[in-house]
Amino acid sequence: MQTAYLILLSSTFYLFIYLFIGTSQVFLFLQYVMNALLRPRDVIIAQSRVRSSGINKMLVGLFGFRAAFRAFILCSSAFHLLYRPLRVSATAPEVRKPGSRPPAVMASISTSNTCFSLDLFRTLSQTKPSGNIFVSPLSISSALAMVYLGARGDTAEQIARALSFSAGGDVHADFQKLNADINSPSASYILKLANRLYGEQSSDFLSGFLDSTQKFYQADLKEVDFIGSAEQSRLEINQWVEQQTEEKIKDLLKPGTVSSMTRLALVNAIYFKGNWKHRFDPSNTKEMPFKVSQNEAVPVQMMYQMKKLPYNYIPDHDLQILELPYVDDELSMLILLPGEPEDGSDALLKLEAELTQERLDDWTNRDNMDVHSEVLVHLPRFKLEDEYELNEALGKLGMSDVFSSKADLSAMNGEGGLFLSTVAHKAFVEVNEEGTEAAAATAGMVAFCMLREEHFTADRPFIFFIRHNKTKAVLFLGRFSQPQ
Repeated sequence: MQTAYLILLSSTFYLFIYLFIGTSQVFLFLQYVMNALLRPRDVIIAQSRVRSSGINKMLVGLFGFRAAFRAFILCSSAFHLLYRPLRVSATAPEVRKPGSRPPAVMASISTSNTCFSLDLFRTLSQTKPSGNIFVSPLSISSALAMVYLGARGDTAEQIARALSFSAGGDVHADFQKLNADINSPSASYILKLANRLYGEQSSDFLSGFLDSTQKFYQADLKEVDFIGSAEQSRLEINQWVEQQTEEKIKDLLKPGTVSSMTRLALVNAIYFKGNWKHRFDPSNTKEMPFKVSQNEAVPVQMMYQMKKLPYNYIPDHDLQILELPYVDDELSMLILLPGEPEDGSDALLKLEAELTQERLDDWTNRDNMDVHSEVLVHLPRFKLEDEYELNEALGKLGMSDVFSSKADLSAMNGEGGLFLSTVAHKAFVEVNEEGTEAAAATAGMVAFCMLREEHFTADRPFIFFIRHNKTKAVLFLGRFSQPQ
């Protein structure tokens, strides 16, 4: 009797919902109840997206627009390995455990890339709390992934943790797919991601390692004479980087960084050139003050435009976020502009400390942004060039063994004795009315209403990203705080 009563009650309740709400809403309601019982956080996010995505798509169709603005960025990274007659087991087991973050955070290589980007950025900021910073996390992680390919034991585990690689996933196949997506020949931008290995001509490297670097990273091996002609080898590597970055990255490897003990150099270069979806008119550029601190301002050439652009304001953090998309929306520049605290504290450093992958993804999600309001944009013209030796920064992220005699890179040569001596990275970016040039090398619901005007005036330090929108991969990351 009790069972029959419960069935009758449930059926009546379902019929009531069906008649007054509709079949699709019954499904959403039941899904909401089940998820609320199981994972309340996930269902809140899912509901927010269901509720707003249709409206946003309609608004994009109604208020679509495009123009042109050029962009250019370059970076390069180089890692080279030395040889010592170390006693390292060539049969050490491959141990690749996850990083310190929950597995859900490391669901994809692009998520890992974002986590690594922010970790590295914070680490660099500790030694450079007020200056400009510009790096290509993708360039660095791509080159380090090739090191990871040849690492075993604790060395591999530390690299995986530092780069936030997920357990159980095929990192190298993921990088292969990511690089293919980014380097799409049909893209409306020019983006070249190139890798190369420079190996000592008298050294034997395992064919399996060389085949894998070629398969996953399109990195061929170029034999050079590190032992007999280290300086000539250094110049040859620098020349290749210069060619790959349209001569924007020069002298990546400084004199003395390559020696007769060098056995292998892993080099990555990335070059980007694209067009903004919305062009800045050069005639609107005026000199304006840029506040480098509360008590000091310097003049800059400030560009201006008023357009309907994706915009977000995070009141809890007094943070403005602006997205400047490139043509066809495949890439975007995201600018995070903190407010000006009345207590005199450093808002940018506070933001850097609090910024996480989850927050960044949520704040910059198009479904959570206002896409139809006019935004009055003031953005300085700027040019940055930065270079780093990343050994110390990577060590702080937990990668220590690879730089010492403890390194186990036996999957490269079958016998060990190799260790990483220097991680060199250099990056360049220029943003102006004609374009943005950049390169690097590594050795919620919107309703129809009266349109508002949002003011986005970047007259104080800010953080910026260049992101591949399909994969969410962070190609470049920087802080602009000191006009040059």
